[in-house]
Amino acid sequence: MKPLYILSFAFILTGTMSAAVPDPVHLDSGSISGIAVNDAGVRIFKGIPYAAPPVGDLRWRAPQPAAHWDGVRKADQFGPNCTAGGGGRGGRGKGPAGDKGPAPAKSAAPAGPAPSEDCLYVNVWTPAKAAGDRLPVMVWTYGGGFTGGSGAEGRYDGEAMARKGIVVVTYNYRLGMFGFLAHPELTKESGHNASGNYGMMDMAAVLRWVQKNIAAFGGDPRKVTIDGESAGAILVSAMVGSPEGKGLFQRAIAQSGAWMGLSIAKMRTLEQAEEAGKRSAGTHTIAELRAMSTQDLGQNLTGVPAGVIVDGWMVPEDQSLTFLKGKQNGVDVLVGSNQDEGTFFAGGPTSADAAKNRARQTYADLADDFLKLYPANADAEAVASGLMRSRDETGWHQREWAQLTVKRGKKAYLYYFTHVPPGNGARGATHTAELSYMFNNPPANDSWMVADHKLADMMSSYWVNFIATGDPNGKGLPTWQAYSAKNDGQAMVFGDTVQFGPQIELSRLAFFDKYYALVLKK
Repeated sequence: MKPLYILSFAFILTGTMSAAVPDPVHLDSGSISGIAVNDAGVRIFKGIPYAAPPVGDLRWRAPQPAAHWDGVRKADQFGPNCTAGGGGRGGRGKGPAGDKGPAPAKSAAPAGPAPSEDCLYVNVWTPAKAAGDRLPVMVWTYGGGFTGGSGAEGRYDGEAMARKGIVVVTYNYRLGMFGFLAHPELTKESGHNASGNYGMMDMAAVLRWVQKNIAAFGGDPRKVTIDGESAGAILVSAMVGSPEGKGLFQRAIAQSGAWMGLSIAKMRTLEQAEEAGKRSAGTHTIAELRAMSTQDLGQNLTGVPAGVIVDGWMVPEDQSLTFLKGKQNGVDVLVGSNQDEGTFFAGGPTSADAAKNRARQTYADLADDFLKLYPANADAEAVASGLMRSRDETGWHQREWAQLTVKRGKKAYLYYFTHVPPGNGARGATHTAELSYMFNNPPANDSWMVADHKLADMMSSYWVNFIATGDPNGKGLPTWQAYSAKNDGQAMVFGDTVQFGPQIELSRLAFFDKYYALVLKK
């Protein structure tokens, strides 16, 4: 389906192009050749190594440079997904910060080989005609609870967005025990007195790779936007707050996630993560664990918590403090969440008594205030309130990020996704529901109606406009106001209609403001 909305900037590329950037493309590690995709004006380069395989002695180390190769390497197959350990085919993780995902989008991006530790590869979609085109760049970081996901997932296929005039980059980062093990031995040997954030180190390595190489694909290293969803959004916020991200990107987009995760809490410290790592490793030394095969390691190293921690290097302090003090990198942001986030996750209270007990345990002196907003006088009401709480707390976090960005002197654009995809039923506009629309990738069975195609075209145009100019607005699109104190509680609503309007009630936002203040004092 052809785009319904055309971007206004002059270098927009259309489906009438005869060819994209020619082969070979010369990188700092060697030359590569790509392949044409469905649109002859877009080329894709798959499975490009951006770092050395993190295996053997490189397991649990900062990513090292990829080896140089001679000749022209064919970049026509996705690299392996990263394994989280413990067997299985990978994919998106299940649980509080992961998901199984909707129906696959587009057969153009297969799942790739079986998961492996040798997984640090990047993929590039480019519509550029030549290396000198200097197009804006989006670097996508997938979600999956830090235990699953891949840059090769079909719903992240970058062709449709590339057709609108940007270079799209996806990549893999280390997961589970391989991406987030902290341990005193690792801290001591690191040279930074830090361990645990290897997945985040991979993200930084990709961004440095982009700075060195994206111009060869017709991209502009001075116009890089990082974007991610769920765990990917947490990594995006971590990089916005990290001194290691300075100068590597100019804008950021985060979808359903920020530095605290999906609920209000302090970040885990290095000491807490090291203690968990010691319990997981038991009597094994790091040298012994590095000598094990992937399979044996999965049997001997269990219970490693996956996620970004305050390691003192990549993340110098709890990022709530970083953002509150305005010490984050000064970048414009586009952030938001979905109306039915909570239907995606299991584990909430299913009875009135359980809901009330959890409210008292979590909110203490604020429990009565919480129960007025989220009543639990009957079991069904408790379940419904739990879903509303999940929706509002995630939305509050994104709004908090918008507020602190504006306070920092930069622009923020807030969105709220309410459209229910065909077949979602009671799950509604659940966590991840916006992904296929934002990427403009219909499901493989194309169950979308005309309204779905229209929404996807509009939403992807807003994203591309922001990536290109820092402003999502464009010709033919309803006006999206930048966040301000005057429009607090409002956002760009992506529903059956697209309009700037009410998001979460101010009384609910005010409650979480009070709760956040208490959490910070603990």
